[in-house]
Amino acid sequence: MQRRLLSTLTVILLLIPSSRLPAQSTAEQLRLAPAAIPQVLMDLLEQGRLLESERRWGEALSHYEQALREHPGEARLQQRLDLAKVHYSLDRRYNDVSFRRSLQALDWRAALDLYSEVLVKIDSHYVHTPPWRDLVDRGSLSLDAALSNDGFREHNYLAHVSQERLASFRHTVARLPQNYTIRTRHDARNVVAEMARLAAVQLGISPTPVIFEYVCGAVGGLDDYSAYLTGTQLREVYSQIEGNFVGLGVELKSEAASLLIVHVIPGSPAEEAGIREGDRIVAVNGRSTSEMSADEAATLLQGEEGSYAQVGVQSPGGEQRQLRVRRERVEVPSIEDVGIVDAKSGVGYLRLTTFQRTTATDMDGALTRLHGQGMRSLIIDVRGNPGGLLTAAVEVADKFLNNGIIVSTRGRGPGEDFQYAAHQPGTWGIPLIVLIDGDSASASEIFAAAIRDYRRGTVLGKRSYGKGSVQGIFPLSAAGAGIRLTTAKFYSPTGQAISKRGVEPNVEVATAMRLDPAGENTESERDPVLQYGIMIARRHSSS
Repeated sequence: MQRRLLSTLTVILLLIPSSRLPAQSTAEQLRLAPAAIPQVLMDLLEQGRLLESERRWGEALSHYEQALREHPGEARLQQRLDLAKVHYSLDRRYNDVSFRRSLQALDWRAALDLYSEVLVKIDSHYVHTPPWRDLVDRGSLSLDAALSNDGFREHNYLAHVSQERLASFRHTVARLPQNYTIRTRHDARNVVAEMARLAAVQLGISPTPVIFEYVCGAVGGLDDYSAYLTGTQLREVYSQIEGNFVGLGVELKSEAASLLIVHVIPGSPAEEAGIREGDRIVAVNGRSTSEMSADEAATLLQGEEGSYAQVGVQSPGGEQRQLRVRRERVEVPSIEDVGIVDAKSGVGYLRLTTFQRTTATDMDGALTRLHGQGMRSLIIDVRGNPGGLLTAAVEVADKFLNNGIIVSTRGRGPGEDFQYAAHQPGTWGIPLIVLIDGDSASASEIFAAAIRDYRRGTVLGKRSYGKGSVQGIFPLSAAGAGIRLTTAKFYSPTGQAISKRGVEPNVEVATAMRLDPAGENTESERDPVLQYGIMIARRHSSS
């Protein structure tokens, strides 16, 4: 899906983590003593290396991210995750027409000015004092990866360059920054200018793509969530926040040489064409997804409004069908599945999928509808909600809190320090249950933490993701691009940091199951968390 965000707004978005690599070489980082590694970690690393060898970087990212959830803090997995992120981002850029056009449109002076502009924004707005040498080193890592990337080589005319010359230049990439003192953004600019000059001399290529690897590396190396946004990606972010985009209306996940449909937006072209959750896209416009990267396949699904995509779809049972789906403007609802789940007790339910510009209005409409149906208590489900606009999370929390601080933000400068408070008018006083899980992140965590800290309702499920930082979107003056930059950390009403900790539920799901003496949660084994929430809501209704 494509989403929107204005540069003047403070936002929180969940992204694939990408910690910075240390300055030592990749070989030094990954030199392992097999006897010292538990077998389960050896198996995970081997599975990841297989995905890497096949250049399935998106799947490698998902693999390492899941492995780190099971083995938090494991340095070997973190190193592989970070390297996979570098390659994944590189593939995305060179599969993006808007990025390739920017390389053609900017000469080396304009590209270097763009690098300087990015460094100024980092210096002015980033939450921590910028580690200038680390950012140059990250750019060097990105450039080194690019030199072996098919897209970089094809579009920058490196096919004619011998392996010997490439190896020699790689040595330059690794050693040149060590000859410089890099303490300021001006020092960083000088090193990158020299690296670009040497690339032109030694490889005979334009300095512009070399500089762009340092642009992307600098922002992507800051933390897990900061990133360079191509023109296409910037428009997608804007569409996300506005809640509409042109496309088929599906959410995809790369899996098993195909694109797994994890969600179909109600009323979308995909739904009308008969695509269902659990289906897999196995071909696009006559090309098998097994013969291309996930990003390349996803790019083929995009197109102008009114155009058509030829899609090969495989059902969970293995049946395949060919569909012709029209690309249309899709309105993305931030609230779904609104209804009364227990008419006798008046238990209302809604699923809040994201926090976008329309969410507060959508919530008003859902609450009014449920009230008219006899709602006496409410379950709000933010499981799997990756976040969105900070202001939308505040507006939703304000509908259930009379007063007090909802969330505080703190940055490097006073301009990033804010407190967002609740206001009594329009408050709903009904009993409230909030469902969370490990994929509830950022804005979802702001909402859940406020409800928990004020004891306004019961937070039920699993500990949330733990993304406690605020990102701003800053358009750049050239290339139609922008950067997403971490500008602050956020804290719950009681001053608790969310970052790396998440929100602890009042009742963890396993404990909840043991605490149910009436056996009411056996109503649906598919979703015991929801059933336990219904049980709590019933008790509120009968009290």
